[in-house]
Amino acid sequence: MSKRAIPVAIALGLLTFLVGLLTFLGLLLNLPQLSSLLLRWAGFLAAVALLLGILNLFAVHVGRLFKGNIYSAVLALSMVMVFALAIAERFDLVDGGVNLVFNLVQAPLEMALASLLAFFLLFSGFQLLRRQRTFSAVLFLLTVVLVLLGTVLANNRFIPAGIGELFAQIRQTIDSVFVVAGMRGILIGVALGTITLSIRLLVGAERPYNK
Repeated sequence: MSKRAIPVAIALGLLTFLVGLLTFLGLLLNLPQLSSLLLRWAGFLAAVALLLGILNLFAVHVGRLFKGNIYSAVLALSMVMVFALAIAERFDLVDGGVNLVFNLVQAPLEMALASLLAFFLLFSGFQLLRRQRTFSAVLFLLTVVLVLLGTVLANNRFIPAGIGELFAQIRQTIDSVFVVAGMRGILIGVALGTITLSIRLLVGAERPYNK
């Protein structure tokens, strides 16, 4: 770090500490005006950062477009079309254009990726079982098979209703017990990591804005 960068780093560290301390005190002492003001500032800065990221993404792919990259052409054209539809919808020139694009393009793509993910997990389970036959691998493959069978056989008219209800109950038990427990554990870990990172930012031990 150069000598000129040291005062800037100190100023950024003090500013980060002050803003973080004010936000913490506003939430701790129940000062909604202070905390909401700081959170609105944070939301505004996040929106500006998102806009800059979108513009940078568009600029990068426009540059690749002139090099003959067809995927960049599709991405850039899609961004321009959605932006034009949003502007036209804002001035009441069209009605529901963005929702139409979402329902006809985005939603089918997401459903297709979700379907592929299910088969990819099943294939990964078989590959994992071939490489190492451990209890974790067997449990993973068994869970994937039971969830897929519970999803497919729940409303299938070609099998007895009792079998479909049994697999649907197994799937519901896995979702409501094991999946919820795992998600809560992940969220607790994320919360503890956020608290630790916040404390490191407040005391100046972590300075990502200076990198």
